[in-house]
Amino acid sequence: IIPAFNEEATIDKIVAAILKLYPEFEVIVVDDGSNDETASKAEGEGAKVVRHPYNIGNGAAVKTGIRSATRDYVVLMDGDGQHDPNDIKKLLKEAETYDLVVGARTSEGQASMGRRIANWCYNKFASYIAKFQIEDLTSGFRVFRRNTILKYLSLFPNTFSYPSTSTLAYLRTGRTVKYVPIVVHRRKGKSKIKLFQDGI
Repeated sequence: IIPAFNEEATIDKIVAAILKLYPEFEVIVVDDGSNDETASKAEGEGAKVVRHPYNIGNGAAVKTGIRSATRDYVVLMDGDGQHDPNDIKKLLKEAETYDLVVGARTSEGQASMGRRIANWCYNKFASYIAKFQIEDLTSGFRVFRRNTILKYLSLFPNTFSYPSTSTLAYLRTGRTVKYVPIVVHRRKGKSKIKLFQDGI
């Protein structure tokens, strides 16, 4: 599942790379009210596209994608080109043992110094709350079983904090979490995250 808002520069390449590696996968792109060619480019490469009539938010797109999915496992990836489809196999391997598997970025993989500092603070605070070492609270590259994550969807906000919400929900209800190091590429285009507003 790839939530996307105005990602025409990258979405076709991401879908093509995933289906080249895994032609049997169901690839769902949730177009969250884009005003560019995101939807048509994703469809052109073989993705199933679900459209929001207007921009609701990244978390809302994730929820729509999960509801639309039909397979046992859900892989979430960002639509901005940061995540490498070659890392999917590492996360899926661990998903056989753990309830939630998260692709953990290194500090060098963060978009800016401000984001690195903010994410370090989030990780420390969430680790204290959860009594578990959280390596990357805000990573959008994650895998879980669909029948399990459906139980938590009502907790997800419509904005950018579904990764932190899902991580803490799993840990606080006694489910298992595993972090796997991943490769992160520089995103294409400008980030939609507002550091202060979304951070709060």
